[in-house]
Amino acid sequence: MKAEPIWTPNEKRVHDSNLFQFMQFLGNEEGRPFNRYAELYDWSVNQPADFWGAFYRFLPHQIGQEPTSILKGDDIREASWFEGARLNFAEQLLRRRDSQPAIIYQHENGTSETLSFETLYDSVARMASYLKGLGVEKGDRVAGLISNRPEAIIAMLAAASIGAIWSSCSPDFGFQGVLDRFGQIKPKVLIAVAHYDYNGTQFNIENSLLQVLEGLPGLKQLILVNEPHGNALNSAVMWSTCMENTLQTLHFEQLPFDHPLYIMYSSGTTGKPKCMVHGAGGTLFQHLKELVLHTDLKPDDRITYFTTCGWMMWNWLVSSLAVGATVVLYDGSPSFPNLGCLFDMIDRHQINIFGTSPKFLSACESDGLRPKDHWNLSSLRTILSTGSPLSDANFEYTYNCIKEDIQLASISGGTDIISCFMLGNPILPVYKGELQSRGLGMKVETFNDRGEPVENEVGELVCSAPFPSRPVGFWNDEDGSQYHNAYFNHFPGVWRHGDYVKILPHGGCIVYGRSDATLNPGGIRIGTAEIYGPVEALPEIAEALVIGRKTGSDTEIVLFVVPKIGFRLDSALEKKIRSTLRKERSPRHVPAAIHAVPEIPRTISGKKVELAVTRLIHGQPITNRDALKNPDSLEHFMPYKQEEPS
Repeated sequence: MKAEPIWTPNEKRVHDSNLFQFMQFLGNEEGRPFNRYAELYDWSVNQPADFWGAFYRFLPHQIGQEPTSILKGDDIREASWFEGARLNFAEQLLRRRDSQPAIIYQHENGTSETLSFETLYDSVARMASYLKGLGVEKGDRVAGLISNRPEAIIAMLAAASIGAIWSSCSPDFGFQGVLDRFGQIKPKVLIAVAHYDYNGTQFNIENSLLQVLEGLPGLKQLILVNEPHGNALNSAVMWSTCMENTLQTLHFEQLPFDHPLYIMYSSGTTGKPKCMVHGAGGTLFQHLKELVLHTDLKPDDRITYFTTCGWMMWNWLVSSLAVGATVVLYDGSPSFPNLGCLFDMIDRHQINIFGTSPKFLSACESDGLRPKDHWNLSSLRTILSTGSPLSDANFEYTYNCIKEDIQLASISGGTDIISCFMLGNPILPVYKGELQSRGLGMKVETFNDRGEPVENEVGELVCSAPFPSRPVGFWNDEDGSQYHNAYFNHFPGVWRHGDYVKILPHGGCIVYGRSDATLNPGGIRIGTAEIYGPVEALPEIAEALVIGRKTGSDTEIVLFVVPKIGFRLDSALEKKIRSTLRKERSPRHVPAAIHAVPEIPRTISGKKVELAVTRLIHGQPITNRDALKNPDSLEHFMPYKQEEPS
């Protein structure tokens, strides 16, 4: 019997949604009436040219020069999107030029500033003029080593207006991690902070910047956003100097649909990061579809996502400007001075859509925080979450302790597609443990090991039809072999994403973890999320990490847990963990060994890195520790290392 939804949108919310309006548009203007999302989804993936063409016509303004065709070809890599179209990404994000807030910036110390759409346009114009004066041209790379602040958006838009390619990293990357990324793309200009604040501490990165500069011999100019404490970076130009440029009319270079806009990076936890190139048109249209139809973002809404400039959620968030919405940036720790700081920000700036992670929600629950008792939150209508699957406990906590009438949308996709495969849906109910729906225009299926489509079974997430936000290529991948091997080697002609997923009969989805981290004890495939859910719901456990350890021809499950303050892993807690997994999952889910560690290793964007621990346990080298937020945490796993790989 199907479970009851934990939340259902009322009729007014459904009818007021952009998605409902789109369905009305299809019926009234396009002669394609749809009454159910499932019917709309099937049409969108079986007739992608018709769907994307209709969405193009649904948008309130024309985007660039009209295309001569929407889609040619059915090969995901080679399909041609919006042939004949000419557009500029920055122009679309700067279409609004009034006195309403475009960006609200809040620092962790509580200070904030607001930039209007008019001021944003002027700032971009000044920076674009300065970049042109340095000789930046179409196709050049402009890089940012910068915290989540307005200057990052301004610099990106200035580069995009010229047709240059933007790439950014968070300043908490070590210098080698930065060089592993920027060293491959050879930027002409680097825009950086000399220092940043996190959790009440200021971190000076001037020495790291010097090492980065030595590794980027082709760099023409370093631009510093804030004042350095020393004189070592005396060749740099200050941001304020760039803003003194005489204001000129901003020229937007009109470019083909697939002209490179962003270079994004794989996590790099098992080798040098791959450099994924994303096109301006695909990024823009995919983000607009997700923000307008799935997130229900409207002009004058205020949206935030807790992110850094090194994670694709920053790129996704910034595209909200194209809707005419206000982007709220938070710069600092989500728990400084306490876990209530982001809820303070929601009320202070009247935020409508708040993006976070399961880790944050779990931390709030562990801290005993009940936001609905201490904050108004009347403006908040949607919470988004990504980075890892939401547990049942996360759903229950949100509705019991944050707000009852709210859409909690778990979303899942990746840097690879700079967007989502599965995400929220404003006209559908929310069920515990599920993502609400597959994204329109994304033909998401699950395949078994033989490459056969399966329904209502756990399998490999694949996309079997073209979509516009696929990478236009990998940097320095002349023959395309890196690109092919990353996605198409496993199932020829079909995008294999690397997630382990079940698509339910009603259209919802459950993510069980990364397929390359899937556990296989006794040949039974188990997703890591199947273990994290019950274990991390225990009141004694702060977080956990699970790996598969080879034992001859088989695999055994090894579980690492971080006990909450005041608890320790003793025989009673071990017994409780095992009995919980046996009862809520199955005997196959019970680990062969359980160990306590003080910290779990994570990427810079906060994702658990099961693969790095798996490699360490099997005596294999960890080739890129700089890709981790807390690389020293790996030392806690050294006692469990096998001397030789089995």
